[in-house]
Amino acid sequence: MPSPQQARAQASAITSGKTAPEAGVAPTSQLRELFDGPRLSPGQRRIAQYLIEHITEAAFLSITDLAERVGVSQPSVTRFAAAVGFSGYPALRESLQAIALSTLGSAPGTPAEVTSNELQAAVDAEIENLENLRRDFTDPDQIIRVGRALSQSAPLTVLGLRISVSLAEYFAYAARRIHPDVRVVTRGGSVAYDALLQSREAGGSWVLAFGMPRHAQETLTAMRVARSAGLQVALITDLGLGPLADEADVTFATGTGSRLVFDSYAAPVVLSAALLQAMTDADPERTQARLEEYEHVAEQHQFFLRD
Repeated sequence: MPSPQQARAQASAITSGKTAPEAGVAPTSQLRELFDGPRLSPGQRRIAQYLIEHITEAAFLSITDLAERVGVSQPSVTRFAAAVGFSGYPALRESLQAIALSTLGSAPGTPAEVTSNELQAAVDAEIENLENLRRDFTDPDQIIRVGRALSQSAPLTVLGLRISVSLAEYFAYAARRIHPDVRVVTRGGSVAYDALLQSREAGGSWVLAFGMPRHAQETLTAMRVARSAGLQVALITDLGLGPLADEADVTFATGTGSRLVFDSYAAPVVLSAALLQAMTDADPERTQARLEEYEHVAEQHQFFLRD
């Protein structure tokens, strides 16, 4: 009997073909494309992040209300509108309203009643994050391309500090089943520097970094060290704007659940699994050989219970 990982590796790969593109583009993707070009100040990035996270509500706010919600001045909102290519806030709001209305119109069977409690609201927010990620996956080319590059990097370094440690550990644990040399870095400072420099000296070419909010200064510093050493950086984060995204060679931005005291990461985990799938597809023979070898060792040493 193949293991679950082997069965999934033998199933249809994401490189086997593409389905027809969906009609809609995720609102978060539209907004990231709108805001990603210009160089934004920290205050302007806060406005952009608020609009991305609250588009269906924020698109209908007055300039005064938006400024108050974000905690900036009204002139800052006006300058933001100009920075992203609009004649003023009214023109920006008109564009945002079109995106918001298309989002509301495409939501299938949205219930009229208000969500009954905060836990359900948190789940609803994560479902929306996953729906947006699904739309982003309409074109999997970037996932396939980066997955192939990560597969070929030996060693492959996975970086996750502070709250991002768990995501890095998950990815590294799975990647070790299909890749011969995966190194995980979960401590910052000089420890991270040593690991990154050694990875490059050993022949590594890529780092996969996780940067979840609150975004750590030491993550940014480690990414800069990696790039200065000659490593390319792929970043999984919550927003395709800001210092972390500016420092990455490739950024995969997807929403996190922020309705509870501590964030939840449904969409980043699915995105991580998609990258792992792309890595298995990049070298199927190596994948199969390593999974078979691991199953032999697991059976020999009785790693797992017989369910």
